[in-house]
Amino acid sequence: MEVIPAIDLMNGGCVRLYKGDFDQVTEYDQDPLDIAARYRESGSERLHLVDLDGARSGELVNIDVIRRITSELSLKVQVGGGIRDFDRVQLLLDAGADRVVIGSTAVQQPEEVAGWIKQVGGEHVVLAFDVFIDDNGVPVPQTHGWTEAGDKTLWDLLDYFVANGGIHYLCTDIDKDGTLEGPNFDLYSECSRRYPDAKFIASGGVASATDLPKLKATGADGVVTGKALLDGRLTLEEIQSFSQNG
Repeated sequence: MEVIPAIDLMNGGCVRLYKGDFDQVTEYDQDPLDIAARYRESGSERLHLVDLDGARSGELVNIDVIRRITSELSLKVQVGGGIRDFDRVQLLLDAGADRVVIGSTAVQQPEEVAGWIKQVGGEHVVLAFDVFIDDNGVPVPQTHGWTEAGDKTLWDLLDYFVANGGIHYLCTDIDKDGTLEGPNFDLYSECSRRYPDAKFIASGGVASATDLPKLKATGADGVVTGKALLDGRLTLEEIQSFSQNG
């Protein structure tokens, strides 16, 4: 299972949100490029970048920071936030991104996004579903920076994209994100059980290195972690040890 460090970008800096709430922001006094370089030096081969300004406004506000990271560091980078048309998909791939992470548009316009997958190839797209678990235990994706509910369940969308070229899926339980309370292990176990050939990346709630083998046991192919690393609850040395021995 691949452990992918995350950097959330806002106004050119590095931040983290609590449960996706833009009114609960933690700012980190570190240059995103310096953080990315440290992750690379520790042995990480992939980085997860989120343009939070883009997620909220639909504009790729932090594209210059993204270009610097992809051009100056030899890391594979997957980038999301505000990708609502094919031109922006192509812009990010041209800027050096290895994968483009598509969230709200995949929920609202799945047929259009399936067309994008056909154009660039499934390996270069990550379909990101940020979910709330409803009262019946069903995961329901949210859109527009987690401010609006979609009208399809996670299972509806996965059924469609698995049949239409999707390979990589980033699933986040919003109630866990930024809380350091531990991931939603049941969610990823159910995803892997229902879609054994899909590649799922877990996100949200990673609190410490003890969560990593538990996530691997769910069948997840990867995990994105941001706040735990930035706050020192999960160390780069622990990630290296897990990657070598986990």
